[in-house]
Amino acid sequence: MGDGHDHGNAANKKRVLWALLLTVTFMVVEAVGGYLSGSLALIADAGHMLTDTVSLILAFVAFLVSDRTADMKRSYGYARFQVLAAFVNGLGLFLIAIWITWEAVGRIEHPDHVLAGPMLIIATLGLVVNIVSFLVLHNRSEENLNLRGAALHVMGDILGSLAAIIAALVIMWTGWTPIDPILSVFVALLVLRAAYSIIRKSSHILLEGTPEDVDPGNLKTLLTELVPDVEEIHHVHIWSLTSDKPVLTMHAVVRDGADHDSVLTALQTALAETFGVSHATIQIESAGFAASSVHR
Repeated sequence: MGDGHDHGNAANKKRVLWALLLTVTFMVVEAVGGYLSGSLALIADAGHMLTDTVSLILAFVAFLVSDRTADMKRSYGYARFQVLAAFVNGLGLFLIAIWITWEAVGRIEHPDHVLAGPMLIIATLGLVVNIVSFLVLHNRSEENLNLRGAALHVMGDILGSLAAIIAALVIMWTGWTPIDPILSVFVALLVLRAAYSIIRKSSHILLEGTPEDVDPGNLKTLLTELVPDVEEIHHVHIWSLTSDKPVLTMHAVVRDGADHDSVLTALQTALAETFGVSHATIQIESAGFAASSVHR
């Protein structure tokens, strides 16, 4: 299990590093091109790519830190740093969306001249680079919230590039420059949606919330059905270290005469196979102990 986790982390680090190199390189190109062409859509996308750069650096550092082994001060290790990085990424997305909207309102009120030709070329190149970066990250993003945050940042860049391409074509055909900031606001709204998703999920994990795909009531019922020697399950606490690492503690009341070791093994197997919980701490109790006033 450990070797598979290490291999997965190494592959994820490579994905993040490649995406980081692509993003930094084109961010500079897009920022210069946006300034020279006068396009807010390009400048906004370059600004978003700046947050992507920070996001990818955080993601890379998170994988490095999460590889560190547990110690006396952090018995669960450093895996939770990935979730913290994802939360910071979500906040970055939120702030950049507000900035884009603020700038766009000013541009709508006071339109600037935009060079549509250079804008179209740079936006098209940006689209290609962003698609490549997204494909590099998206392959494993559903399994890791940290990667998902980085991938959503790049998805915002793809939408930003598409908006810039559309704006450039409209300006070339009609000369109507307000389309540039208007489409920037549209991109900002999409970025806000992505930010909300990342902040909601990462904060839920940081607050030790129950994993979204686990119903504690259903868990109790199924476990008593799967393990006949279990009479009752209580004091269930389930949370996540990271988006793919649920952790559980619970008390199980067993029938008199039941073999405690066999019940414990059966419960751990059922939790792993049915609910994907491989790290569980289970207290086995007799009916008399569970009913005692001292225990309650």
